[in-house]
Amino acid sequence: MAGRRRRRGAAAPPEPPARSGRRPCRLSGRRAGAAMGRAALLLLLLVATAGRAGVSAAGGPEVHSLRGSWRLGNGNGSVVLRGEVPGCVHTALHRRGLIQDPYYRFNDVMYRWISLDNWTYSRTFKTPFDIRKWQKVNLVFEGVDTVAQILINNITLGRTDNMFNRYSFDITSVIKEVNFVEVRFLSAVSYAAEQSRCHKAYSIPPACPPPVQKGECHANFIRKEQCSFSWDWGPSFPTQGIWKDVRIEAYNHYHLIYFSLTSFFVKSAQQWSLEIESIFDVVSSKPIAGLVTVNIPKLQMQQTFSVKLQPGEGSIVLLVNINKSSAVEAWWPNGHGKQTGYNMTTTFIMEAGYQIEKFSKAYFRTVELVQEPIPGSPGLSFYFKINGRPIFLKGSNWIPADSFQDRVTYDTLWLLLKSAADANMNALRVWGGGVYEQDEFYNICDEIGIMEDKSRPFIASSPTNGLESVKEGWLSQNPYDTHYGDTHFYDYSNDCWNWTVYPKTRFASEYGFQSWPSFSTIKKVSSTEDWSYTSNFSLHRQHHENGNDQMLQQIGHHFKLPQSTDPIKKFKDTIYLTQVMQAQCIKTETEFYRFSQSEIIKGEGHTMGALYWQLNDIWQAPSWASLEYGGKWKLLHYFAQNFFAPLLPVAYEDKGVLYIYGVSDLHADRKLTLRVVVHAWSSLEPVCTLAKDGVTVKAQSAVLIYKESINNLLERCRNCTRKSCVITFCLVGEGGLQSPMNHHFLSSLKDAVGLEKTHLSASVSQRDDVYIFVLQTTAIAPFVSLDVGRIKGRFSDNGFLMTEKKKVVVFYPWEPTSVEELEESLTLTSLVDVV
Repeated sequence: MAGRRRRRGAAAPPEPPARSGRRPCRLSGRRAGAAMGRAALLLLLLVATAGRAGVSAAGGPEVHSLRGSWRLGNGNGSVVLRGEVPGCVHTALHRRGLIQDPYYRFNDVMYRWISLDNWTYSRTFKTPFDIRKWQKVNLVFEGVDTVAQILINNITLGRTDNMFNRYSFDITSVIKEVNFVEVRFLSAVSYAAEQSRCHKAYSIPPACPPPVQKGECHANFIRKEQCSFSWDWGPSFPTQGIWKDVRIEAYNHYHLIYFSLTSFFVKSAQQWSLEIESIFDVVSSKPIAGLVTVNIPKLQMQQTFSVKLQPGEGSIVLLVNINKSSAVEAWWPNGHGKQTGYNMTTTFIMEAGYQIEKFSKAYFRTVELVQEPIPGSPGLSFYFKINGRPIFLKGSNWIPADSFQDRVTYDTLWLLLKSAADANMNALRVWGGGVYEQDEFYNICDEIGIMEDKSRPFIASSPTNGLESVKEGWLSQNPYDTHYGDTHFYDYSNDCWNWTVYPKTRFASEYGFQSWPSFSTIKKVSSTEDWSYTSNFSLHRQHHENGNDQMLQQIGHHFKLPQSTDPIKKFKDTIYLTQVMQAQCIKTETEFYRFSQSEIIKGEGHTMGALYWQLNDIWQAPSWASLEYGGKWKLLHYFAQNFFAPLLPVAYEDKGVLYIYGVSDLHADRKLTLRVVVHAWSSLEPVCTLAKDGVTVKAQSAVLIYKESINNLLERCRNCTRKSCVITFCLVGEGGLQSPMNHHFLSSLKDAVGLEKTHLSASVSQRDDVYIFVLQTTAIAPFVSLDVGRIKGRFSDNGFLMTEKKKVVVFYPWEPTSVEELEESLTLTSLVDVV
C-alpha cells in the first residue's frame, strides 16, 4: 500500500485514502475457495495517525459538506423519498417507514427488489462562496457504493465502480450559484452479472454462493464489500448509496489532500524517526516554496523544513529524527504495557499566504515478522516481535459490524473493540471480504492496545506458508504445512474436546465453531412461530450447510440434548447448549495453541498466535462469533476472557496422564503455587486438594508444572471415579497475582454421576456505577449462565463452573438501568436446568 499516488483529474486511486491520512489496511480472507476474500495479511492494527485539518488565516480553502437530506428515487420513479447522506437505500426506506427492519424474519429475501433496482440520489445546493474567487473547485466523494454516474447541472463528471475509492471531480468550470447534483446508481447485482458475462478468457469461481446462503452471484466481479452478496454468517444486502462524506472543496494556489505519518526505529543510529508524507494539489503554474514545522511538545521536539511544491498533484516526504535524549515511551499491545501516544502538530506556511495545521497522534513501535529456522524442527518460525519482544497474538477476526455501514457509529465500534480488549485480546485480523474500516476503528485500536499500519510486514495471502510460499513461486505445494506460516482449521465432526485433532501449527489465524445468539437477540427479529430449532426461520437464518445439525452433533458428544415438551423452553435450552458447546470447544483448541508455544514435538510447535473466527456478528443469526449483533457477550467471549488471561494453568490428558502447563504472558519469571481441587459432582465440599508450592512459570512461555496419572490422582481422592468427579485448578502468587480458575472434565457431562438439580438464586445491589450479583447454589452447577435479556451490559464472569455455595459477579451496564429492572430481567441457567 505504500507508494499510493492519485491520478490527476477525476477518479481516485486504486487504493482508498483515509480521511485522517491513514493508509488503508490490507484485508484478509476466510476459508479456501471463496474468491476475493482469500488474499490476505495478518493484520497488526497499529495505525498511528488521526487528525483534523485546520486553516488559520484568510485565503484558506472553503470546504462545504453536502451531508444531509437528498432526494432518492428508484428507476421508474414509482418510489420517491428523502434519504440521508451518508446512507444507503435500505436504511432510507426503513427510516421513512416504507419497509420493516431489513433483518426481521425473512426480509433479506423479501427485499431483494431493492438491490435489483437502479436508484438515484439528487439534490440542489447553493454555492456558499463567490465562485470567481477560487482557482479550483472539486466535488469530492469519500465513498460511493458502488457503480454510479456522477452529474452536476446535467453534465457528466465521471463514473464510479469501486466502493472503496475516494473520487474527486474538478467542477471549476461547471459550478454555478445554484447547482443540481445527481448520483445515478446501477444495481451492483446487475453490474456484476454483466461483468461476468463479458469475461470469457477463463472461469473465475465461484460463480454463485451456495444455495444455503440465499445470496447473489458474481461478487468477485465487483470492487464492493464481498459479504454484501451474502456469506455463511451474513445476509445478502447489496447496498446502493453514498456511504461516506461528500463535499465541495474550493481553493487557490494549493490544497492538502492527504497526510500520513509512520514511526520507525533506526537501529544503526539507535534513534526513533517519523516519516511524514503530504500530498498536495498545486493549481499554481509555478512551484510554491514554504516551511513545514513539526512540533511534539511532550518530547520537547520542534523541527522546521524548507519545502517546494511542484505544480499538479505530488507528495512531499519529511524525515523527522527524534532527539536521542528524549525519553520516548513505546506503544505496547494490550497486556504488555502502556499505549503511549504523542500529540503532534504539523504546520505548513507557504509563500502563497495561508497556513495549514494538521493535528495528529504519533505512536512509536516496531513490528517484525520473524521467519527463521527453529532448532529441532523443519520449516521456519512465524511470530511477531513488537518493540523487539516476541508477542503471542491473542485475538479474533473482525467482520463488518452491520450490513449497512451508515449504522456503524463510533459507539458501535467502541463497544465491540473494548469488548475485545476486555477479553485480554491484543490483535484483530480484519477479514478481506468486508470494508476498509473507518478511521475511528483504528483510533480506538491505538487507544486500547489492539494491534495494525503501512510499515508492517506483508504476506501475500492468509493462510500462507510465509517465505516458503515465496520460494515455491507464491503457490504452496502444501498450503496447510504446519511447519510454516499460519493455518486455518475447521472440523465440525470430530469431538472438539479431543486436542489431538488440532494442528500443532506455528500460528492459528482462523478456527472456530458455531453457536446461536441468545434468545433476547433472536426475539427482536422473529415471531412466536419461529421459536423452534427446526422452524423455517431457524433454517433460513443458518447460512452454513448443515450448520444446525453440526451443532447438535457436537453437543451430543458430551451433553444430553433438550427433550422438553415446552417448545419455547426446548428452543432456549438448545440455544444455551450451543453456546456452552462453542465456548468449551474453542477453549480447548485455544488452550492447546497456547501451551504449544514453547515446545517442539515431532518437529511441530512454537505456536505464537491464536485468532479464533470470529469476533462480531453482522446480524442476528447462528455464527462463529463471540459477540452477538448489538455487542452482547456470548458465553464464548466470557471464556475468552479466561483462556486469553495473561497467566493461566492449562490441562490436557494423554494416555491416562494429566498434564498441567503454566502459560504466561508476563514479562518476568514467577514463583507460584498451583492449587488443584477435586470435587465430587454430588457435593460442594472438596474431595481432596493439592497445593504445589514453588512452581516456576517462566516469562512469556508455557512450561509443564504438573504431571500425574489420572488413576493415581483418583486413588488419592477417596471414592472418586472419572464419572463422579471433576478437577479444578488455578495459580496463585504474591501481591494478589492469581490466574482464572480452570477446569478439566474427566468424562462427558452426559455421563456425570451425582449431578443434582440445584437451586440457583441471586440478589442484586448497586455499588456506584455497577451492580453486584450475589449468587447462591445448593449443589455444584456446571456452566452457570446469567442473562438479563435486552439490558445492555456485561458481567465480570459467566458460564462458569460453580463449585462453592456463594459467588459474586459484577454487572457493568452500557446504558442506564436499575436493580429492579435487572431483577425482573434476570434468568439463571445451569446445565442441570436443561431437560
